[in-house]
Amino acid sequence: MVEVSVCIGSACHLKGSHPIVEKLSRKIADAGLQDQVELKGSFCMGDCVNGVCMTVNGKKIRNMTAKDVDSFFESEILPLL
Repeated sequence: MVEVSVCIGSACHLKGSHPIVEKLSRKIADAGLQDQVELKGSFCMGDCVNGVCMTVNGKKIRNMTAKDVDSFFESEILPLL
């Protein structure tokens, strides 16, 4: 199981965490990976200036944007499955 956590705290929310969550959720569903990838929200990860922040199995990802989701999915999630 791959655990993906997206910060939904105030700063990351303002920087676009909601569209990132929506796009990731859609990619996971389209690939049929709901049983292999757990997508969840997390409140402040303590790195607000570098938001939107995420973790993948504990590895921190910084400065994420909705435009990055496709390449992020291919490079950070799929190789772990």
